Amino acid sequence: MKHLQKGRKLGRVRNQRTALFRTLLGSLVMEEKIKTTEAKAKEMKSMMDKLINKAKLSKDEVKKIAVLRALRKNIPLMAVKKLTGGFLDKFSKRSSGYTRIIKLAPRQGDAAKIAVIEFVD
Repeated sequence: MKHLQKGRKLGRVRNQRTALFRTLLGSLVMEEKIKTTEAKAKEMKSMMDKLINKAKLSKDEVKKIAVLRALRKNIPLMAVKKLTGGFLDKFSKRSSGYTRIIKLAPRQGDAAKIAVIEFVD
């Protein structure tokens, strides 16, 4: 039974899954729109909401160092710099729901469900 278990394993062990999401989240912040499988996009959506909410806390100078360290564990340094910069201004009025998932046609080779994940303007 899957009671109280959350998250998708995506056929990977924990360190591979962590590395995968770290690069995907970093790419999403840098590119602002990426194309990936539907399962990865759905998993990234909740992770990105949490990261943006953490980044919003970095505006307070007292908490800034702790927040930057926490963000650095989850996404690459260039993405942290962009996320804590002026990028957050467009999300100032939102409390959640920073990304949207748009489903696309299945992939030609293996018929995997494909989706585009992007930031809401």
